[in-house]
Amino acid sequence: VTCKSGTEDQFKAASLANARASAKEEGVARFDVMQQLDDPCKFILLEVFKNEGAPALHKETEHYKTWRETVQDMMAEPRRSVKCKNLFPVTSDGWDYGDTQLDIHS
Repeated sequence: VTCKSGTEDQFKAASLANARASAKEEGVARFDVMQQLDDPCKFILLEVFKNEGAPALHKETEHYKTWRETVQDMMAEPRRSVKCKNLFPVTSDGWDYGDTQLDIHS
């Protein structure tokens, strides 16, 4: 995500608030907020969900809707989303480890 120059602090604050609330969702395994060192207007929001239905549920939360509305005018360009398949670490239940042992030897 690239925010407009001068909005970095507000974008960071809104994104951290969203990430903290998102991390408490049942379907969220992790939510990382990273700021690029050489360009403070660039951020990576890395969301890892435990199952296929979790992203849709996340987008219905008040904290996500608040984040989206708060940052929409801060965007220097439309945000992009890249979907990935997790290869490691992984269990048959995705990121929901429970009591499952990770296969670290394959």
